Amino acid sequence: MDYKTLPVSEWDETHVRHWLESTGIKKEYVEKLCAEEVTGPVLMKVDEAFLKGLGMKGGQIHVLTSKRNELRHLQHSAQQAKRSSSTCDTATAQTSPAAHTAPGRPSSTSTSDTAKAQTDPGRPKNTSAPNTSTGDSCDSADKTSKDNTAFKSSRKQRSKSSQVKSTDETLQLSNCRPFRSQNSDFKYVKDRVLAPETGVNDLITPCHEYKSFAIAAELNKNQLQSKFASEVIRFASACMNIRTNGTIHFGIMDSVEDKGWKHGQIIGIKVREREHYVDALDYIEKCFCENMQEIARKCIHPPVFIEVISKDSEEQRFVVEVDIEPTSSLVKNSIFFEVCLPKYDEVRQKVTLTKERALYQRLGAKSELIEHNKLATFIKDLKDRDTQREKAEHSSTQVHIEIPPNLGRKLSILLNNGKSYMDDSLWYILVTNRCEKDNLNCIKFLMHLNIFCVFDFDEDSNMSGLYSKYKEHHATRCYFLQDFCTESKAGNPPHQKHSSLFDQTSWVFCNGRSDFHGGEKPCDENTWIRMKKKYLKKAITQICDEILPKGSFIVLFLLLSPVQKPLVDTFEEFYTEMNGTEYIVCIAESRENYCKWANLAQAYCSMKTLEKCSVVGMKLSHVDATIQKMLPSTTQPRHLPVSTRGLCTLPSLEEEKLFSLEILCIDQCDDIKLDILTEKQIQEIEQNFYRGKKITWENFWLADRRCCGEIIEREACKDTNKLLEDILRENRLNYSVAKLKIFHHPGSGGSTIARQVLWKKRKDVRCAVIKTSYSPATVCEHALAFRDYEEKDFSHCLPVLLLIEDYDEDYVEELRNELVDAVATRKMNSPRPYFILLCCRRSNDPERLCKASPLDTVAVTHKLTDSEKSLFKSKLEKLKQKDIKPEFILTFVLMCEEFNETYVRDFVGHMLQDIDHSSRDTCLMRYVALLNFYVPNSYLSLSHCEAFLGLGIYTERKSRLYEFKNHLSDQARMIFVELRENTTYISSVQIIHCLVAKEILQQLSGNQPQSQLAMALLQEKTLFDNRFGRDEFIKFIRDLFIRRGKRSRGDSTDTLFSPFIEQVCNAEGCEKAIAVLKAAYEILGKDPFFAQQLARLHYNNEKFEDAKYWAEVAKSHLPNDSYILDTEGQVYRKWFSFRVDKKTQEDTPEDIIEKIKMALKSMKCFRAAQQAANRDRDSMNNAGYFGEVEVGCRLLRFLSTVHVFRRCPEGEHSELVKYLITDYIPEAIKKPWGALHCRLKGLRQNLFDALEWISEDLSYFQTDKTQEKDEEDERDEKEEQIYNPRKWLKRQSEVYAKFFVSSLTEDSSGGPKSQLIRRMIIYKSGGGSVTNILSFLTDKKENRSAEKLEKILSFYPEDPRRDRLEDYDLISYILCHITLACLAPGSGKLLPMQILRELSLRFSKGKGSFPASAYFLLTLLYWPDEALDKEPNPDKDDILSSALQTLKRLYDIKMKDVPTRKKRIYTHFFLGKGYGLGKIVHKTKIDKLIPGSLDERRMKWLHGTVWNLPDIQNNLKRVSGWTRDRSVFIRGHMKDLPILPLHRDSVPLGNENVTFYLGFSFNGLVAFNIEVENNPGVSRTQGI
Repeated sequence: MDYKTLPVSEWDETHVRHWLESTGIKKEYVEKLCAEEVTGPVLMKVDEAFLKGLGMKGGQIHVLTSKRNELRHLQHSAQQAKRSSSTCDTATAQTSPAAHTAPGRPSSTSTSDTAKAQTDPGRPKNTSAPNTSTGDSCDSADKTSKDNTAFKSSRKQRSKSSQVKSTDETLQLSNCRPFRSQNSDFKYVKDRVLAPETGVNDLITPCHEYKSFAIAAELNKNQLQSKFASEVIRFASACMNIRTNGTIHFGIMDSVEDKGWKHGQIIGIKVREREHYVDALDYIEKCFCENMQEIARKCIHPPVFIEVISKDSEEQRFVVEVDIEPTSSLVKNSIFFEVCLPKYDEVRQKVTLTKERALYQRLGAKSELIEHNKLATFIKDLKDRDTQREKAEHSSTQVHIEIPPNLGRKLSILLNNGKSYMDDSLWYILVTNRCEKDNLNCIKFLMHLNIFCVFDFDEDSNMSGLYSKYKEHHATRCYFLQDFCTESKAGNPPHQKHSSLFDQTSWVFCNGRSDFHGGEKPCDENTWIRMKKKYLKKAITQICDEILPKGSFIVLFLLLSPVQKPLVDTFEEFYTEMNGTEYIVCIAESRENYCKWANLAQAYCSMKTLEKCSVVGMKLSHVDATIQKMLPSTTQPRHLPVSTRGLCTLPSLEEEKLFSLEILCIDQCDDIKLDILTEKQIQEIEQNFYRGKKITWENFWLADRRCCGEIIEREACKDTNKLLEDILRENRLNYSVAKLKIFHHPGSGGSTIARQVLWKKRKDVRCAVIKTSYSPATVCEHALAFRDYEEKDFSHCLPVLLLIEDYDEDYVEELRNELVDAVATRKMNSPRPYFILLCCRRSNDPERLCKASPLDTVAVTHKLTDSEKSLFKSKLEKLKQKDIKPEFILTFVLMCEEFNETYVRDFVGHMLQDIDHSSRDTCLMRYVALLNFYVPNSYLSLSHCEAFLGLGIYTERKSRLYEFKNHLSDQARMIFVELRENTTYISSVQIIHCLVAKEILQQLSGNQPQSQLAMALLQEKTLFDNRFGRDEFIKFIRDLFIRRGKRSRGDSTDTLFSPFIEQVCNAEGCEKAIAVLKAAYEILGKDPFFAQQLARLHYNNEKFEDAKYWAEVAKSHLPNDSYILDTEGQVYRKWFSFRVDKKTQEDTPEDIIEKIKMALKSMKCFRAAQQAANRDRDSMNNAGYFGEVEVGCRLLRFLSTVHVFRRCPEGEHSELVKYLITDYIPEAIKKPWGALHCRLKGLRQNLFDALEWISEDLSYFQTDKTQEKDEEDERDEKEEQIYNPRKWLKRQSEVYAKFFVSSLTEDSSGGPKSQLIRRMIIYKSGGGSVTNILSFLTDKKENRSAEKLEKILSFYPEDPRRDRLEDYDLISYILCHITLACLAPGSGKLLPMQILRELSLRFSKGKGSFPASAYFLLTLLYWPDEALDKEPNPDKDDILSSALQTLKRLYDIKMKDVPTRKKRIYTHFFLGKGYGLGKIVHKTKIDKLIPGSLDERRMKWLHGTVWNLPDIQNNLKRVSGWTRDRSVFIRGHMKDLPILPLHRDSVPLGNENVTFYLGFSFNGLVAFNIEVENNPGVSRTQGI
């Protein structure tokens, strides 16, 4: 049943939903209320606090509560009417029609319909009274009851469909249509109220009479015309007799008795045929005397139809108005106008006229009959009235001089709150229509505003309109409505979302483009509303709800041509989303255009409100000049340095095309109008920096002009400049892309130093800051364009200095590779680098990172040198002299004290002495401190803070930041610093320093555990529901709970869990940590990675059943994620190990089976993780293989302790080995272990496959992890950190092998069993796999390693050519020879190179597939040898080239699509001087020839100076090759072979003969130290 027919007390959730939708509140809030099971009775009780708890904004709450209160009143009125219905019905039925006639009205105008309406039980009290005016009741006393019955159904239907305001509610007033106006743009708004009916005023000002005409409008033609003519003629004769102008309105309520309406309420009537109303005035000739008919016709003007608009209904209604104008020239000396009125005879079904003529006059607000005894007096006064009319007409024609309003001041107030200059931090959204050609020169001010987007309704704008002009000055992104919605909703990471929308103006063609070939053509209004309005609504909602916070932007309606409905719909959407017109401004030169817009827009807000926010009638050229004068900066051009030491101009259009770069010009900030900056504002800019806000270019600019104090230059700044000069110096070894790194303690000034370097170098090189929200490919494209801009010779351009802050290592590496490749394609040579990446990043241990790479790294710490201490002390004194209190420059004060922990603790303690612990802003301080201390670079958006403190919609038109600070306590104002996020431009707050955040967290918490604080934070729905900056906020919350600490990222230590979770575990116990993680899991939408962390936390605390549950939960969300599958395997591995280690008594058979099942389940999970990892192209996760080996080896050890497999007296596991590798099954376990046998018998092969995979995997990379960076993503962390996987592999191989070594199982027949035992013996001895064998080369005791290798070789057959080895065994056998040759070239165990070549032929001719190590050996063995290959041999060339091609193919499969930094290849061997195996030199031998510490050796490799060492040159052989198109080639035996240069920029330009050192890797051949032949001075060196 429809909710409209039920009392509210009987409404269920569905009824409430329909009612909520009718109120116009947002759909999301309708869903939330329905989710809370709000029924009718609950709806009547909900209050503002409840609605705020659902996350509703103030404007939406106001609408809902107003509508609810209105509903409550209507229900109350209906109940009262129902209670009194019986009494009212009786009284009304006994009352004559005359009793209901308004006092003073003639009985002929009374109505029985009025009485009928009042007694009609089918019409609610609050709905439309069908016959509320005297006009509808004219002559209705003659109607029969049959006629009343005929109209009853229409009355009932109208009563149900009309939603009418209560009489007790104040409705908005509306103005009448101007007298005699024919403006078709004028509209009335349904349910607004006109001023009360009026009588005679000055004869020129019209008197007004209202008629509802609700019933009559639905009658047939004759009935309608008779009623309409009767009312018009009666009113007209009354006006003409008094000589006054007048207007009679049909569709306006004139209810006196019916309290369901307000007097003058605009309802409107349906008009089926306008001609019926026009033709009705033909009764003039029938009703007036013959001599008066022509005059009457001229005085009574044709009806005017004014549309009634409603935002709640699309039904078209009109108010019909007739103007009466008895001009003196027409009515002078006319004695009087007597009329007879038409009435419809229901019996005869025709229109008749009253028998006697009547004379009417206006008395007050009524048209009354002139009584017979007063007729003489009336006639006598006519002459005076004629005279008064003449005077009135004469007076009205005089010109009244109006003083023009101060529109310039109004414009200033609307745009910048009356200040002398505009706020350049504000964004503008422009809504406009067709701009004529003459106006294009008057919109220059638009070129200087921060325009976020333009909603353009001009389909020709691209060719001849505003867009054609704007794009001459600015870079833009062009959209249609549906495309803009898609772009702003793109599923980018949080830090990238919406970022592109801020860097270039988005130009949205709202009604298509006439010149667009893609089919997006303009359409008419109705089609637009049907097809495109929904996209407009989505776009505006998204802007207001997710992208731009309220108060950060102004919507500017620029009405340049006649307005159409879609432009008004745009106003409606912004008005609704922004809760009013506070940040909406309308500018219209033409009042006509404005009036049409305002008349339509008044459906949503009053005309008075629209006038307040509009500037109308001011010439566009005057608007342009006025706004330009208010701009805070001048429009002077910006300049860049050029290679000829001159300057070039950088227009805004070109600069905006390079949107991924923040370009620093030579004359940066010179456009600022210094004269408009007050001393206080300058001091505020300086103070903001010393409070901890990031330094701006304005700080440097003001310091250079001595408008504020100098900025301290730390020693690290001088060091950075020196390193930069070294890079730029021409006589240094140079690179196309150089890197310079700054690692700094938080708050130590690292970012300031980086920007100081740019500021000082801006005149010598081109400088820019990289916006990391854009991809490296985009940045690379823009960086190249920036370097080339306005340069004549691209080979001699100035270097480009690019600052990148708080970067991700993968991002920098990918950017560097993009730049190197881009430069390589240019085929240019330059003595200086093309690009210099200045990488600035926070670190808790910058000195350690600096030591690792001292030649290109600077460390900035809190520790001050003596000279720096003096500078800081002097600066602090100067700041105090400016009356700047130390508490408002806290960061600088703390820096002066070197962030001494005791000083920070005492300072915070003193600051918090009198703080109110129960206040909201103190609670906010706790939350921000929690995030800032545990999550680096975290912040809370200003919008979140406003929502939390209950601000936002109540903020007046002033600075949001000022309003926010005004609501904070003194302590909060001291420790919060405002930031502006450079990718989303959302303002945010942060505590001035992480150490201060730590102390605030500890001191404000008191006895409150941190887990409890985190729980409270998770329950703050206001913060989680706030849309602005929501993605960033959620990211910080996730990081708080699951981001692990890593030293490689600059953290203090490596942690197993997030630092917060570890702190809770240590201080409060794991139960509290589990509880808070569970809460976070629920709040954050059941994030599977939270479930994964819960599984890890449980198994690390030996809660294995719960760990199993959470691992399965995580797996249910992401069944193919290799990291989650690995965690599931770790649960069972840890559980298995726990049960084995904690055994207190002898295992029962059931216990043994259960443990074996657990281990096998773990291995199954690890194999699933392996398969998932192999399918994943975006990551390299080998944890599944490591896990399988670890649990498999542990299972072997456990099986060896089972009674049935006890060791034999010799200490060997013959029974176990026999069980594992044969069909043998001991009787004792045959049945009990039935389902396990086949799985256990596959254990040996599974472990072997996993070990071989790990060995092959490690052979691709540098295998000493202590010398590598850790993985960046927390999911890349293994369950156990493996710092030296070579040792791990060797140890696990030995554990694995020793179980299968038994003299009892040796088989002299040479069958499979003997080969297996031999392989196990070799494994146990340290051989058997590529990585294990190569690890002998890293042993410091070479003799010991050589002896072990000789022993391993002795286990193989004496003649492998006769006794065929398996593929893996053959690979190990050949590699043992190559390794032994490196350690002991004179060993008697070594076979000649020729025999090894013959053995390896199997890999080149075999039909099956072989591991990459097989092809790697072919490249080593078949590289041309001076002794063996004196004659060219095409077969050997085929073997070599085929092996290289296969290596490349396998490498591409192995490396997938992971970031370049994680693809670093390891070069195992180099080509040395000599022949045979003696020419193969391992990298460890080169390392031993390099003097210095580990860090010094690393730097020599990095910078290429290793190749200049005489010992290296004496051991390695330089080979000849050539370059072509930046590719390197070398000749093999006969063919040309491509060679991989370690870095593209190490390859010289052009086609050159070159020499280089040759390396052998699993990616093929690698060229080192490439030099142009016979010209070693021209070289570009790179290391590994």
